[in-house]
Amino acid sequence: KPSHKSQAPCLTFPLCRGFITLEGKSYVLEPSADHSDGTHWIYTAEHLNFAPGTCGHEFNISYPIEHADSSPFKAFGTRHKRHVQTTTKYVELIIVADNREFQKQGKDMEKVKQRLAEIANYVDKFYRALNIRVALVGLEVWSDVDKCPITQDPFTTLHEFLDWRKVKLLPQKPHDNAQLISGVYFQGTTIGMAPIMSMCTAEQSGGIVMDHSDNPLGAAVTLAHELGHNFGMNHDTPERGCGCRVTVDRGGCIMTPSTGYPFPTVFSSCSKKDLTASFEKGVGMCLFNMPEVKVLYGGQKCGNGYVEEGEECDCGELEECVNPCCNATTCTLKGDAVCAHGQCCQDCQLKPAGTPCRESSNSCDLPEFCTGGSPHCPSNVYLHDGHACQNVDGYCYNGICQTHEQQCITLWGQGAKAAPGICFQRVNSAGDPYGNCGKDSKGSFAKCEARDAKCGKIQCQGGANRPVIGTNAVSIETNIPMQEGGRILCRGTHVYLGDDMPDPGLVLTGTKCGDGLMCLNRRCQNISVFGVHECSAKCSSQGVCNNNKNCHCEAHWAPPFCDKAGFGGSVDSGPIRLASNLNLTVGILVALLTVLGAALIICIKRKTVLGLLFISKKNLIEKHRCFFFNIIIAIIILTFNFIMMQLTGNISIIGHTVKKIAEYNK
Repeated sequence: KPSHKSQAPCLTFPLCRGFITLEGKSYVLEPSADHSDGTHWIYTAEHLNFAPGTCGHEFNISYPIEHADSSPFKAFGTRHKRHVQTTTKYVELIIVADNREFQKQGKDMEKVKQRLAEIANYVDKFYRALNIRVALVGLEVWSDVDKCPITQDPFTTLHEFLDWRKVKLLPQKPHDNAQLISGVYFQGTTIGMAPIMSMCTAEQSGGIVMDHSDNPLGAAVTLAHELGHNFGMNHDTPERGCGCRVTVDRGGCIMTPSTGYPFPTVFSSCSKKDLTASFEKGVGMCLFNMPEVKVLYGGQKCGNGYVEEGEECDCGELEECVNPCCNATTCTLKGDAVCAHGQCCQDCQLKPAGTPCRESSNSCDLPEFCTGGSPHCPSNVYLHDGHACQNVDGYCYNGICQTHEQQCITLWGQGAKAAPGICFQRVNSAGDPYGNCGKDSKGSFAKCEARDAKCGKIQCQGGANRPVIGTNAVSIETNIPMQEGGRILCRGTHVYLGDDMPDPGLVLTGTKCGDGLMCLNRRCQNISVFGVHECSAKCSSQGVCNNNKNCHCEAHWAPPFCDKAGFGGSVDSGPIRLASNLNLTVGILVALLTVLGAALIICIKRKTVLGLLFISKKNLIEKHRCFFFNIIIAIIILTFNFIMMQLTGNISIIGHTVKKIAEYNK
């Protein structure tokens, strides 16, 4: 039907390929085999050549949204709930194709790159419904040899790829997430695998995907699924009671454990709840900045949703643009519009400096404010690693406040708490699957030294009768007799999963393990390694240090060192000024201006001011009579300029005005 046409894929690639959902049915569009004459085929999704497969995960971790809300988080005064649904997130993605994938595509480099770009294009479309853009910032094809071991064992392949990403790829090209597209057929029914809730981490922000279908849509759905795990999304299992607006026979939702045909293209209610909970825990701190448009793969194009060189705005394709400030055809601003995009743009105009644009999401996050000169909110910043959080119960790490108690609640539900230290020492000294400090270089379970015991398997008390994280999680209970009589019950968790997958029963990296100590690499280490105290020392006791090692000043103090009067905030966050305080200030000043204006009118009627301004020679009595009104004029001018300073954030206005008044009096 003409009303459902979309030109986007055809403009992006020389040949059209895509999927169409119309009246509840899915269709696939792709070029013919030789495509020499431009012929394309369209058929129902059921006719795709595809073997059903499963995700490599064998467990679910549920993070109830009500728990995230009830946590006693406080960030820089008061904790605020980030509006996840209204804040666009950007995943800067790199896709890597292994050597087997290169061979599978006929050793045609351009064909491989086009296929990977199509996969990324689909994934971006899926995530737009969650207000997330997936920006492809790089492609890498291993045309000669694989740069890390790739085998049929998905666990080993994932482990090796993530290690290679951390050591080689990340330092070479900064990005948020990397996914491997492999031509290798993994063992069993596994077609993809990724660590859960690992987005933005250097160690585990990535996954592996088997290219299992002739159509790139198949790999795209799997990549979207694995990316969902990185975001903290769990499988849509029956016991979770997830709502999916597409029935199973028509594809279902993306996070179903087993993928078949038709391919799913939407997310369930459970996925959305998981995503919200993850963001409120601090997952994905790197996603709130706009990607550098110069590094976007595929070149410049009006209609891709990114404002590139020569464009004033970009609201997507003509048929999808709903932005009243932007001309979708020309990517230019309409009429008197100053801006079209960004959290600091409202009604096509810039918001005043100091307007909050991104509130803190947890006790380790910092708020950002509009600068008054840009439509975009400053990049997300958070407290420096090692900063105390949650009333000194924890320390910040990668923008998250990790504590033993929090993890116990995640594993055992409300009412759970961390067990006494003796539980950690006794259980984790065993060096077996139920008590350990991870694995050594030989793959054997490592015993915890006494000082590292709180960085091994988490030990809890209270909560539910059994772990709440999935059906294949079991309780490991240990009774420890006390010298003074009685026993202490220690409750651990063991989840049956692959050897190379992160164990949710282990204490999380960044968890406080003592005063001034934090768990790093399964060792209880001093937070001095982060230099947080040295960084905070330069903030004059009137601010805190952020992850860029800059001072985030309290209100009324100015960056960079919080030692002079100002509006607060940092060089990264924009100036602090709450809208309510600004409105109150402006209201008071406007009232004062009205009173002074009335006095000026009286003055003019008495002709004293006019006499002062236009008569060069005045006697002493006239000067004294007008002295009071001279003061009124100066106050009116200063008041007006003070209001302008509040609205614009430009402190220099007052200094300039005072200088001019002094010159006039001379």
